[in-house]
Amino acid sequence: MRDLTADRPGDGSPATVQCPNCGARVEWSARSPHRPFCSERCRLIDLGAWVEGERYIPGEPSLDAWSPGEGEDVDD
Repeated sequence: MRDLTADRPGDGSPATVQCPNCGARVEWSARSPHRPFCSERCRLIDLGAWVEGERYIPGEPSLDAWSPGEGEDVDD
């Protein structure tokens, strides 16, 4: 995994981080609207990886499995 810590140059210029997807350097400022990603493309690739289950937070689920309609009173 890449080091995602910000480099702080000390000369007053904005910190930079690596794009979590491609590794490109990204300025951490309002001029970089997709930060920490370098582009909308990298942001969407990352989102897709989470949706497909390629990325996840390891550990036990914090909530029981839930399905829509469970526990709801439905009048037939």
